[in-house]
Amino acid sequence: MAIIGALVIQACAIALVKLITGANMLKFYFLTAALILAFTGVPIAAAPAYAQEHPQSFANLVEKLSPAVVNVSTTQKVKAPGKFRGMQFNFPNTPDMDPFRDLFQHFGIPQEIQPQEQDVVSLGSGFIIGADGYIITNNHVVDDAEEISVTLPDHSKYKAKIIGRDKKTDLALLKVDAKKDLPFVTLGDSDAMRVGDWVIAIGNPFGLGGSVTQGIISARQRSINSGPFDDFLQTDASINRGNSGGPLFNTKGEVIGINTAIFSPSMGGGSVGIGFAIPTSLAKPVVAQLKEFGRTHRGWLGVKIQEVSDEVADSLGMEKAIGALVLDVAKDSPADKAGIVAGDVITSFDGKEISEMRFLPRIVAESKIGATVPITFWHKGASKTSSITTKELDEKSDMADDAKPEKQSKASKDNDSESLLGMDVAPLTPQIRAQLRLNNKKTGLVILDVKRGEAAKHGLQVGDIIVDVNNEAVKTVADLKKIIENARKSGRKYVLVKISRKDDEAFITMPVEDAKK
Repeated sequence: MAIIGALVIQACAIALVKLITGANMLKFYFLTAALILAFTGVPIAAAPAYAQEHPQSFANLVEKLSPAVVNVSTTQKVKAPGKFRGMQFNFPNTPDMDPFRDLFQHFGIPQEIQPQEQDVVSLGSGFIIGADGYIITNNHVVDDAEEISVTLPDHSKYKAKIIGRDKKTDLALLKVDAKKDLPFVTLGDSDAMRVGDWVIAIGNPFGLGGSVTQGIISARQRSINSGPFDDFLQTDASINRGNSGGPLFNTKGEVIGINTAIFSPSMGGGSVGIGFAIPTSLAKPVVAQLKEFGRTHRGWLGVKIQEVSDEVADSLGMEKAIGALVLDVAKDSPADKAGIVAGDVITSFDGKEISEMRFLPRIVAESKIGATVPITFWHKGASKTSSITTKELDEKSDMADDAKPEKQSKASKDNDSESLLGMDVAPLTPQIRAQLRLNNKKTGLVILDVKRGEAAKHGLQVGDIIVDVNNEAVKTVADLKKIIENARKSGRKYVLVKISRKDDEAFITMPVEDAKK
Protein backbone atom coordinates (compact mmCIF):
# COMPACT_ATOMS: atom_id res chain seq x y z
CA MET A 1 0.00 0.00 0.00
CA ALA A 2 2.90 2.34 0.77
CA ILE A 3 4.23 1.87 -2.76
CA ILE A 4 0.80 2.55 -4.30
CA GLY A 5 0.47 5.69 -2.22
CA ALA A 6 3.89 6.86 -3.33
CA LEU A 7 2.98 6.34 -6.96
CA VAL A 8 -0.22 8.36 -6.55
CA ILE A 9 1.72 11.21 -4.93
CA GLN A 10 4.27 11.01 -7.79
CA ALA A 11 1.52 11.38 -10.37
CA CYS A 12 0.01 14.36 -8.59
CA ALA A 13 3.39 16.03 -8.25
CA ILE A 14 4.13 15.56 -11.95
CA ALA A 15 0.80 17.12 -12.94
CA LEU A 16 1.32 20.07 -10.59
CA VAL A 17 4.85 20.86 -11.77
CA LYS A 18 3.90 20.50 -15.42
CA LEU A 19 1.15 23.07 -14.86
CA ILE A 20 3.62 25.47 -13.24
CA THR A 21 6.54 25.08 -15.61
CA GLY A 22 4.71 24.72 -18.91
CA ALA A 23 6.96 23.51 -21.77
CA ASN A 24 10.28 24.01 -19.95
CA MET A 25 11.20 20.32 -19.71
CA LEU A 26 14.44 20.83 -17.78
CA LYS A 27 12.70 22.74 -14.98
CA PHE A 28 9.86 20.26 -15.12
CA TYR A 29 12.17 17.31 -14.50
CA PHE A 30 14.14 18.79 -11.61
CA LEU A 31 11.15 20.31 -9.77
CA THR A 32 9.21 17.07 -10.10
CA ALA A 33 12.13 15.06 -8.77
CA ALA A 34 12.54 17.45 -5.81
CA LEU A 35 8.84 17.37 -4.86
CA ILE A 36 8.61 13.59 -5.09
CA LEU A 37 11.75 13.13 -3.04
CA ALA A 38 10.47 15.58 -0.39
CA PHE A 39 7.01 14.02 -0.04
CA THR A 40 7.78 10.32 -0.52
CA GLY A 41 11.49 9.83 -0.13
CA VAL A 42 11.33 7.92 -3.44
CA PRO A 43 13.58 9.30 -6.22
CA ILE A 44 12.05 9.57 -9.70
CA ALA A 45 13.19 6.75 -11.98
CA ALA A 46 15.59 7.69 -14.73
CA ALA A 47 14.47 7.03 -18.33
CA PRO A 48 16.18 4.00 -19.88
CA ALA A 49 19.10 4.79 -22.18
CA TYR A 50 19.04 3.59 -25.78
CA ALA A 51 21.78 3.34 -28.39
CA GLN A 52 20.67 6.33 -30.46
CA GLU A 53 18.22 8.84 -28.96
CA HIS A 54 16.44 11.19 -31.38
CA PRO A 55 18.06 14.61 -30.84
CA GLN A 56 15.94 17.76 -30.88
CA SER A 57 18.00 18.97 -33.85
CA PHE A 58 20.64 17.57 -36.22
CA ALA A 59 21.95 21.07 -36.97
CA ASN A 60 25.20 20.86 -34.98
CA LEU A 61 25.99 17.46 -36.43
CA VAL A 62 25.25 18.53 -40.01
CA GLU A 63 27.36 21.66 -39.57
CA LYS A 64 30.28 19.50 -38.50
CA LEU A 65 29.92 16.86 -41.24
CA SER A 66 28.87 18.82 -44.33
CA PRO A 67 32.31 20.29 -45.19
CA ALA A 68 33.56 16.76 -46.00
CA VAL A 69 30.67 15.85 -48.33
CA VAL A 70 31.43 16.72 -51.95
CA ASN A 71 29.67 16.96 -55.30
CA VAL A 72 31.14 14.70 -57.98
CA SER A 73 30.70 15.86 -61.58
CA THR A 74 31.79 13.71 -64.53
CA THR A 75 32.01 14.39 -68.25
CA GLN A 76 31.48 11.60 -70.76
CA LYS A 77 31.55 11.58 -74.55
CA VAL A 78 28.59 9.86 -76.17
CA LYS A 79 27.36 9.63 -79.75
CA ALA A 80 24.08 11.37 -80.36
CA PRO A 81 22.03 12.33 -83.45
CA GLY A 82 23.44 15.45 -85.08
CA LYS A 83 21.77 18.34 -86.88
CA PHE A 84 21.18 19.08 -90.54
CA ARG A 85 23.89 21.03 -92.33
CA GLY A 86 22.44 24.19 -93.83
CA MET A 87 18.70 24.55 -94.30
CA GLN A 88 16.42 21.64 -93.55
CA PHE A 89 13.98 20.48 -96.20
CA ASN A 90 11.42 17.80 -95.51
CA PHE A 91 10.05 16.15 -98.62
CA PRO A 92 7.03 13.84 -98.65
CA ASN A 93 8.08 10.20 -98.97
CA THR A 94 6.46 9.72 -102.40
CA PRO A 95 7.98 8.73 -105.77
CA ASP A 96 7.09 12.07 -107.43
CA MET A 97 9.33 13.87 -104.90
CA ASP A 98 12.42 11.76 -105.68
CA PRO A 99 13.82 14.17 -108.34
CA PHE A 100 13.63 17.10 -105.90
CA ARG A 101 15.24 15.09 -103.12
CA ASP A 102 18.06 14.01 -105.44
CA LEU A 103 18.52 17.60 -106.61
CA PHE A 104 19.05 18.99 -103.12
CA GLN A 105 21.38 16.13 -102.20
CA HIS A 106 23.39 16.78 -105.38
CA PHE A 107 23.93 20.39 -104.39
CA GLY A 108 25.26 19.53 -100.96
CA ILE A 109 22.19 19.72 -98.74
CA PRO A 110 22.01 16.23 -97.20
CA GLN A 111 18.77 14.88 -95.82
CA GLU A 112 20.40 12.35 -93.44
CA ILE A 113 21.14 13.26 -89.81
CA GLN A 114 24.86 12.92 -89.09
CA PRO A 115 25.82 11.35 -85.72
CA GLN A 116 27.94 13.58 -83.50
CA GLU A 117 29.89 13.23 -80.26
CA GLN A 118 28.53 15.21 -77.35
CA ASP A 119 29.77 15.86 -73.85
CA VAL A 120 27.30 14.59 -71.26
CA VAL A 121 27.64 15.74 -67.66
CA SER A 122 26.42 13.54 -64.79
CA LEU A 123 26.29 14.38 -61.11
CA GLY A 124 26.77 12.36 -57.95
CA SER A 125 28.08 12.63 -54.43
CA GLY A 126 31.10 11.54 -52.44
CA PHE A 127 32.87 12.16 -49.15
CA ILE A 128 36.44 12.83 -48.06
CA ILE A 129 37.99 10.19 -45.79
CA GLY A 130 41.41 11.75 -45.24
CA ALA A 131 42.99 15.19 -45.01
CA ASP A 132 45.18 14.15 -47.94
CA GLY A 133 42.21 14.18 -50.33
CA TYR A 134 41.00 10.58 -50.69
CA ILE A 135 37.31 10.42 -51.61
CA ILE A 136 34.83 7.54 -51.66
CA THR A 137 31.99 7.43 -54.19
CA ASN A 138 30.08 4.88 -56.28
CA ASN A 139 31.68 3.19 -59.26
CA HIS A 140 28.63 3.93 -61.40
CA VAL A 141 29.08 7.65 -60.70
CA VAL A 142 32.52 7.72 -62.39
CA ASP A 143 32.16 4.82 -64.83
CA ASP A 144 33.35 5.75 -68.37
CA ALA A 145 34.16 9.29 -67.21
CA GLU A 146 36.49 11.35 -69.39
CA GLU A 147 36.93 13.97 -66.68
CA ILE A 148 36.02 14.09 -62.98
CA SER A 149 35.55 17.28 -60.95
CA VAL A 150 34.96 17.50 -57.21
CA THR A 151 33.32 20.55 -55.64
CA LEU A 152 33.45 21.17 -51.88
CA PRO A 153 30.76 23.05 -49.91
CA ASP A 154 33.07 26.11 -49.77
CA HIS A 155 32.85 26.14 -53.62
CA SER A 156 36.48 25.15 -54.10
CA LYS A 157 36.79 22.86 -57.12
CA TYR A 158 39.42 20.24 -57.96
CA LYS A 159 40.19 17.74 -60.70
CA ALA A 160 40.05 14.19 -59.38
CA LYS A 161 41.76 11.03 -60.54
CA ILE A 162 40.56 7.47 -60.04
CA ILE A 163 42.77 5.47 -57.68
CA GLY A 164 40.75 2.28 -58.10
CA ARG A 165 37.28 0.95 -58.88
CA ASP A 166 35.36 -2.19 -57.99
CA LYS A 167 32.30 -3.05 -60.06
CA LYS A 168 31.22 -5.93 -57.84
CA THR A 169 30.58 -3.65 -54.85
CA ASP A 170 29.99 -0.48 -56.90
CA LEU A 171 32.72 1.42 -55.05
CA ALA A 172 35.36 3.83 -56.34
CA LEU A 173 38.23 5.65 -54.64
CA LEU A 174 39.21 9.09 -55.96
CA LYS A 175 42.06 11.48 -55.07
CA VAL A 176 42.36 15.25 -55.31
CA ASP A 177 45.49 17.33 -54.78
CA ALA A 178 44.30 20.38 -52.84
CA LYS A 179 47.72 21.55 -51.63
CA LYS A 180 46.20 21.78 -48.14
CA ASP A 181 44.52 19.61 -45.53
CA LEU A 182 40.89 18.94 -46.30
CA PRO A 183 37.99 18.29 -43.89
CA PHE A 184 37.17 14.60 -43.63
CA VAL A 185 34.86 12.12 -41.93
CA THR A 186 35.54 8.71 -40.43
CA LEU A 187 34.12 5.29 -41.23
CA GLY A 188 32.10 3.73 -38.42
CA ASP A 189 30.86 0.23 -37.64
CA SER A 190 27.79 -0.60 -39.73
CA ASP A 191 27.46 -3.96 -37.96
CA ALA A 192 26.55 -2.07 -34.78
CA MET A 193 23.53 -0.48 -36.45
CA ARG A 194 20.12 -1.84 -35.55
CA VAL A 195 16.81 -1.60 -37.34
CA GLY A 196 15.21 1.56 -35.98
CA ASP A 197 18.46 3.51 -35.40
CA TRP A 198 18.52 7.11 -36.64
CA VAL A 199 20.60 7.99 -39.72
CA ILE A 200 21.37 11.13 -41.74
CA ALA A 201 22.03 11.28 -45.50
CA ILE A 202 23.95 14.20 -46.99
CA GLY A 203 24.46 14.53 -50.72
CA ASN A 204 23.84 16.18 -54.06
CA PRO A 205 20.30 15.19 -55.16
CA PHE A 206 19.37 16.53 -58.61
CA GLY A 207 22.54 18.62 -58.56
CA LEU A 208 21.21 20.86 -55.78
CA GLY A 209 24.17 20.17 -53.49
CA GLY A 210 24.40 20.05 -49.70
CA SER A 211 21.00 18.48 -49.09
CA VAL A 212 20.30 16.71 -45.79
CA THR A 213 17.64 14.11 -45.03
CA GLN A 214 17.06 12.00 -41.94
CA GLY A 215 15.37 8.69 -41.24
CA ILE A 216 16.01 5.31 -39.69
CA ILE A 217 17.54 1.99 -40.66
CA SER A 218 14.54 0.13 -42.09
CA ALA A 219 16.24 -3.24 -42.66
CA ARG A 220 19.65 -4.90 -42.83
CA GLN A 221 21.33 -7.42 -45.14
CA ARG A 222 19.08 -6.59 -48.09
CA SER A 223 19.75 -8.26 -51.44
CA ILE A 224 18.63 -6.32 -54.54
CA ASN A 225 20.34 -8.62 -57.07
CA SER A 226 22.89 -5.99 -58.05
CA GLY A 227 25.98 -8.15 -57.52
CA PRO A 228 27.54 -11.14 -55.79
CA PHE A 229 28.12 -9.26 -52.52
CA ASP A 230 24.69 -7.71 -51.94
CA ASP A 231 24.37 -6.85 -48.24
CA PHE A 232 22.66 -3.46 -48.18
CA LEU A 233 21.39 -1.29 -45.38
CA GLN A 234 17.85 -0.13 -46.17
CA THR A 235 16.78 3.31 -45.01
CA ASP A 236 13.76 5.59 -45.29
CA ALA A 237 15.97 8.70 -45.30
CA SER A 238 15.09 10.33 -48.63
CA ILE A 239 17.64 9.41 -51.31
CA ASN A 240 17.25 10.69 -54.87
CA ARG A 241 19.19 10.88 -58.11
CA GLY A 242 22.52 12.53 -57.38
CA ASN A 243 22.74 11.11 -53.86
CA SER A 244 24.70 8.13 -55.20
CA GLY A 245 28.09 7.88 -53.54
CA GLY A 246 27.14 10.11 -50.64
CA PRO A 247 27.49 9.17 -46.96
CA LEU A 248 24.90 7.77 -44.57
CA PHE A 249 25.80 8.85 -41.01
CA ASN A 250 24.84 7.58 -37.57
CA THR A 251 24.11 10.10 -34.82
CA LYS A 252 27.74 9.93 -33.69
CA GLY A 253 28.76 11.49 -37.01
CA GLU A 254 30.35 8.30 -38.36
CA VAL A 255 29.79 7.03 -41.90
CA ILE A 256 28.01 3.68 -41.69
CA GLY A 257 26.91 3.41 -45.33
CA ILE A 258 27.45 4.67 -48.89
CA ASN A 259 24.15 5.63 -50.52
CA THR A 260 23.89 3.64 -53.72
CA ALA A 261 20.41 2.76 -54.95
CA ILE A 262 16.75 3.55 -54.54
CA PHE A 263 13.53 1.70 -55.18
CA SER A 264 11.09 3.70 -57.26
CA PRO A 265 8.01 2.56 -59.20
CA SER A 266 8.18 5.62 -61.45
CA MET A 267 10.38 6.31 -64.47
CA GLY A 268 11.62 9.51 -62.85
CA GLY A 269 13.25 7.62 -60.02
CA GLY A 270 11.83 9.72 -57.20
CA SER A 271 12.26 8.68 -53.57
CA VAL A 272 9.46 6.64 -52.03
CA GLY A 273 11.24 6.02 -48.75
CA ILE A 274 13.20 2.92 -49.74
CA GLY A 275 16.90 3.57 -50.25
CA PHE A 276 19.91 1.28 -50.07
CA ALA A 277 23.42 1.91 -48.79
CA ILE A 278 26.58 -0.20 -48.95
CA PRO A 279 27.54 -0.95 -45.32
CA THR A 280 30.97 0.17 -44.20
CA SER A 281 31.73 -3.38 -43.03
CA LEU A 282 31.77 -4.32 -46.73
CA ALA A 283 33.34 -1.09 -47.96
CA LYS A 284 36.32 -0.85 -45.58
CA PRO A 285 38.39 -3.79 -46.92
CA VAL A 286 37.56 -2.86 -50.52
CA VAL A 287 38.63 0.76 -50.03
CA ALA A 288 41.82 -0.33 -48.25
CA GLN A 289 42.75 -2.58 -51.19
CA LEU A 290 41.93 0.08 -53.77
CA LYS A 291 44.13 2.53 -51.91
CA GLU A 292 47.04 0.10 -51.63
CA PHE A 293 46.86 -1.79 -54.94
CA GLY A 294 44.44 0.13 -57.16
CA ARG A 295 42.28 -3.01 -57.39
CA THR A 296 40.79 -5.68 -55.18
CA HIS A 297 42.41 -8.95 -54.04
CA ARG A 298 39.73 -11.54 -53.33
CA GLY A 299 39.77 -15.14 -52.23
CA TRP A 300 38.53 -17.83 -54.64
CA LEU A 301 37.22 -21.37 -54.20
CA GLY A 302 36.45 -22.25 -57.81
CA VAL A 303 32.75 -23.11 -57.56
CA LYS A 304 29.49 -22.07 -59.16
CA ILE A 305 26.71 -22.03 -56.60
CA GLN A 306 22.92 -21.91 -56.30
CA GLU A 307 20.47 -21.26 -53.49
CA VAL A 308 19.31 -24.14 -51.31
CA SER A 309 15.51 -24.24 -51.25
CA ASP A 310 13.38 -26.39 -48.95
CA GLU A 311 12.87 -28.77 -51.86
CA VAL A 312 16.64 -29.03 -52.51
CA ALA A 313 17.27 -29.69 -48.81
CA ASP A 314 14.62 -32.43 -48.81
CA SER A 315 16.05 -34.06 -51.92
CA LEU A 316 19.51 -34.21 -50.33
CA GLY A 317 18.29 -35.40 -46.92
CA MET A 318 19.25 -32.17 -45.12
CA GLU A 319 17.27 -31.14 -42.03
CA LYS A 320 17.01 -27.48 -43.06
CA ALA A 321 17.68 -25.31 -46.10
CA ILE A 322 21.04 -23.67 -45.45
CA GLY A 323 24.29 -23.24 -47.32
CA ALA A 324 25.27 -22.92 -50.97
CA LEU A 325 24.53 -25.69 -53.47
CA VAL A 326 27.57 -26.41 -55.65
CA LEU A 327 26.63 -26.45 -59.32
CA ASP A 328 30.10 -26.83 -60.83
CA VAL A 329 33.70 -27.12 -59.64
CA ALA A 330 36.68 -25.83 -61.62
CA LYS A 331 39.39 -28.40 -62.23
CA ASP A 332 42.42 -28.11 -59.90
CA SER A 333 40.67 -25.33 -57.96
CA PRO A 334 40.81 -25.12 -54.14
CA ALA A 335 37.33 -26.70 -53.95
CA ASP A 336 38.36 -29.53 -56.27
CA LYS A 337 41.42 -30.30 -54.14
CA ALA A 338 39.27 -30.26 -50.99
CA GLY A 339 37.07 -33.02 -52.42
CA ILE A 340 34.01 -30.91 -53.16
CA VAL A 341 31.90 -32.03 -56.13
CA ALA A 342 28.79 -30.77 -57.91
CA GLY A 343 25.71 -31.46 -55.79
CA ASP A 344 27.46 -30.85 -52.47
CA VAL A 345 26.24 -28.06 -50.20
CA ILE A 346 28.80 -25.80 -48.50
CA THR A 347 27.46 -25.04 -45.00
CA SER A 348 30.47 -23.46 -43.27
CA PHE A 349 33.72 -21.72 -44.27
CA ASP A 350 36.51 -20.84 -41.84
CA GLY A 351 34.16 -21.42 -38.91
CA LYS A 352 31.47 -19.08 -40.28
CA GLU A 353 28.06 -20.62 -40.95
CA ILE A 354 26.65 -20.10 -44.43
CA SER A 355 22.99 -19.57 -43.57
CA GLU A 356 22.24 -18.34 -47.11
CA MET A 357 23.98 -18.89 -50.43
CA ARG A 358 24.70 -15.16 -50.94
CA PHE A 359 26.90 -14.98 -47.83
CA LEU A 360 29.51 -17.44 -49.15
CA PRO A 361 30.99 -15.22 -51.93
CA ARG A 362 31.58 -12.34 -49.53
CA ILE A 363 33.09 -14.49 -46.76
CA VAL A 364 35.44 -16.17 -49.23
CA ALA A 365 36.31 -12.89 -50.95
CA GLU A 366 37.34 -11.31 -47.65
CA SER A 367 39.40 -14.33 -46.55
CA LYS A 368 43.18 -14.25 -46.52
CA ILE A 369 44.56 -15.53 -49.82
CA GLY A 370 46.76 -18.59 -49.34
CA ALA A 371 45.42 -19.37 -45.87
CA THR A 372 44.32 -22.93 -45.09
CA VAL A 373 40.97 -23.00 -43.30
CA PRO A 374 38.28 -25.61 -42.51
CA ILE A 375 35.30 -26.00 -44.82
CA THR A 376 32.19 -28.03 -44.03
CA PHE A 377 29.88 -29.38 -46.72
CA TRP A 378 27.01 -31.83 -47.13
CA HIS A 379 28.23 -34.75 -49.23
CA LYS A 380 26.17 -37.82 -50.15
CA GLY A 381 23.82 -37.63 -47.19
CA ALA A 382 26.33 -36.66 -44.48
CA SER A 383 28.22 -33.62 -43.23
CA LYS A 384 31.92 -33.63 -44.04
CA THR A 385 34.74 -31.29 -43.00
CA SER A 386 37.93 -30.75 -44.97
CA SER A 387 40.76 -28.24 -45.24
CA ILE A 388 40.89 -25.77 -48.09
CA THR A 389 43.52 -23.27 -49.22
CA THR A 390 42.06 -20.28 -51.06
CA LYS A 391 43.60 -18.77 -54.17
CA GLU A 392 43.24 -15.25 -55.54
CA LEU A 393 40.23 -14.62 -57.76
CA ASP A 394 41.02 -13.70 -61.34
CA GLU A 395 38.31 -11.09 -61.96
CA LYS A 396 38.42 -11.68 -65.73
CA SER A 397 37.86 -15.44 -65.51
CA ASP A 398 35.36 -15.66 -62.70
CA MET A 399 33.31 -18.87 -62.48
CA ALA A 400 30.09 -16.90 -62.78
CA ASP A 401 28.44 -17.36 -66.18
CA ASP A 402 25.56 -15.09 -67.07
CA ALA A 403 25.01 -16.42 -70.60
CA LYS A 404 21.43 -17.37 -71.26
CA PRO A 405 20.96 -20.90 -72.58
CA GLU A 406 19.89 -21.17 -76.18
CA LYS A 407 17.04 -23.30 -77.33
CA GLN A 408 18.26 -26.54 -78.81
CA SER A 409 16.99 -28.36 -81.84
CA LYS A 410 14.26 -30.91 -81.42
CA ALA A 411 15.20 -34.55 -81.03
CA SER A 412 13.14 -37.33 -82.55
CA LYS A 413 11.50 -39.79 -80.19
CA ASP A 414 13.28 -43.05 -79.54
CA ASN A 415 11.71 -46.43 -79.00
CA ASP A 416 13.26 -46.54 -75.51
CA SER A 417 11.62 -43.25 -74.44
CA GLU A 418 9.34 -43.17 -71.41
CA SER A 419 7.25 -40.60 -69.57
CA LEU A 420 8.55 -39.63 -66.14
CA LEU A 421 8.32 -36.47 -64.03
CA GLY A 422 6.02 -34.78 -66.57
CA MET A 423 8.31 -35.29 -69.56
CA ASP A 424 9.37 -37.87 -72.13
CA VAL A 425 13.01 -38.94 -71.71
CA ALA A 426 15.28 -41.34 -73.56
CA PRO A 427 18.93 -42.46 -73.57
CA LEU A 428 21.46 -40.57 -75.71
CA THR A 429 21.79 -42.61 -78.90
CA PRO A 430 24.25 -41.83 -81.73
CA GLN A 431 21.33 -40.50 -83.78
CA ILE A 432 20.22 -38.10 -81.04
CA ARG A 433 23.80 -36.98 -80.43
CA ALA A 434 24.08 -36.15 -84.13
CA GLN A 435 20.80 -34.23 -84.12
CA LEU A 436 21.76 -32.20 -81.05
CA ARG A 437 25.44 -31.92 -82.03
CA LEU A 438 26.62 -33.40 -78.73
CA ASN A 439 30.09 -34.83 -78.20
CA ASN A 440 30.64 -38.30 -76.79
CA LYS A 441 31.61 -36.92 -73.38
CA LYS A 442 28.08 -35.75 -72.67
CA THR A 443 26.08 -38.40 -70.78
CA GLY A 444 22.55 -38.62 -69.45
CA LEU A 445 18.96 -38.75 -70.65
CA VAL A 446 17.61 -36.42 -73.30
CA ILE A 447 14.24 -34.70 -72.88
CA LEU A 448 12.07 -35.41 -75.93
CA ASP A 449 8.87 -33.72 -74.78
CA VAL A 450 7.74 -31.51 -71.87
CA LYS A 451 4.13 -32.08 -70.89
CA ARG A 452 3.15 -30.52 -67.56
CA GLY A 453 3.89 -30.02 -63.89
CA GLU A 454 7.27 -29.05 -62.49
CA ALA A 455 9.09 -29.78 -65.76
CA ALA A 456 7.06 -27.12 -67.55
CA LYS A 457 7.20 -24.79 -64.54
CA HIS A 458 11.01 -24.86 -64.53
CA GLY A 459 11.11 -24.08 -68.25
CA LEU A 460 12.69 -27.36 -69.35
CA GLN A 461 12.97 -27.71 -73.11
CA VAL A 462 13.20 -30.42 -75.70
CA GLY A 463 16.87 -31.28 -76.10
CA ASP A 464 17.84 -30.58 -72.48
CA ILE A 465 19.96 -33.32 -70.91
CA ILE A 466 19.34 -34.85 -67.47
CA VAL A 467 22.93 -35.40 -66.30
CA ASP A 468 22.31 -36.85 -62.86
CA VAL A 469 19.64 -37.12 -60.17
CA ASN A 470 20.43 -36.87 -56.45
CA ASN A 471 24.11 -36.76 -57.46
CA GLU A 472 23.88 -40.15 -59.20
CA ALA A 473 24.60 -40.40 -62.92
CA VAL A 474 21.72 -41.52 -65.13
CA LYS A 475 22.30 -43.18 -68.51
CA THR A 476 19.11 -45.19 -68.85
CA VAL A 477 15.47 -44.73 -67.95
CA ALA A 478 15.91 -47.62 -65.51
CA ASP A 479 18.60 -45.62 -63.68
CA LEU A 480 16.18 -42.71 -63.28
CA LYS A 481 13.36 -44.93 -62.04
CA LYS A 482 15.60 -46.58 -59.47
CA ILE A 483 16.82 -43.28 -58.05
CA ILE A 484 13.27 -41.94 -57.80
CA GLU A 485 12.07 -45.10 -56.06
CA ASN A 486 14.96 -44.99 -53.56
CA ALA A 487 14.12 -41.36 -52.78
CA ARG A 488 10.49 -42.27 -52.17
CA LYS A 489 11.43 -45.15 -49.86
CA SER A 490 13.68 -42.76 -47.91
CA GLY A 491 10.70 -40.49 -47.27
CA ARG A 492 11.91 -37.68 -49.50
CA LYS A 493 9.39 -35.60 -51.39
CA TYR A 494 11.80 -34.26 -54.00
CA VAL A 495 14.75 -35.32 -56.13
CA LEU A 496 17.58 -33.01 -57.19
CA VAL A 497 17.96 -33.01 -60.97
CA LYS A 498 20.99 -31.60 -62.80
CA ILE A 499 20.06 -30.23 -66.22
CA SER A 500 22.50 -29.42 -69.03
CA ARG A 501 21.66 -27.10 -71.93
CA LYS A 502 24.58 -26.56 -74.31
CA ASP A 503 27.31 -25.08 -72.07
CA ASP A 504 24.94 -24.10 -69.25
CA GLU A 505 24.03 -26.26 -66.25
CA ALA A 506 21.62 -25.87 -63.34
CA PHE A 507 20.03 -27.84 -60.51
CA ILE A 508 16.26 -28.04 -60.18
CA THR A 509 14.01 -30.04 -57.85
CA MET A 510 11.22 -32.35 -59.01
CA PRO A 511 8.54 -33.95 -56.78
CA VAL A 512 8.81 -37.74 -56.74
CA GLU A 513 5.02 -38.03 -56.88
CA ASP A 514 5.12 -36.78 -60.48
CA ALA A 515 6.78 -40.08 -61.36
CA LYS A 516 3.58 -41.94 -60.45
CA LYS A 517 1.37 -39.93 -62.77
